[in-house]
Amino acid sequence: MIQHKIIFTGPVGAGKTTAIGAISDVPPIKTDAAASDMTKSRKATTTVAMDYGIMNVGGGEKIHLYGTPGQERFDFMWDILVTGGIGLVLLLDNTRADPFQDMRFFIQSFREFIDKTGVAIGVTQMDLNNRFTINDYHTHLKPFKINPPVFSVDAREKRDVSLLVQSLMYSLDPDLS
Repeated sequence: MIQHKIIFTGPVGAGKTTAIGAISDVPPIKTDAAASDMTKSRKATTTVAMDYGIMNVGGGEKIHLYGTPGQERFDFMWDILVTGGIGLVLLLDNTRADPFQDMRFFIQSFREFIDKTGVAIGVTQMDLNNRFTINDYHTHLKPFKINPPVFSVDAREKRDVSLLVQSLMYSLDPDLS
């Protein structure tokens, strides 16, 4: 049985926990705690260690899905979670004040891992705020000299999240069937 590990990361409230829940074939494990800082203005709970789910992809293959905490104070978990990972899904919330700052921060924080593997970017909440387009995200990626797949996604929708994971897998191995 072949098993893979994909990491989901991004700022608080971008949809990591929701996305893993949408595509996991088992009830996801969550480590949510009551938000106690500025996070509580966005949501009542926040991930403090990780989220975990499993996606069965056929032929006995499984993709283990790990979601990082979005708060920088839990960044010690990031290095632990990427160990053995084959790629990164970066979720960004288009309603945040500066989603491009978030993108820069997470790409820089995970740059070594991205360079060894790959990244796919999902932009959430575009239906609530469309002031920035997918083309704007591509423009802001140019200084990093990477060209990952970037999609508008609804983290609640299995189809959207599955497409994001598939795009990451195809970018890692274009010969996948």
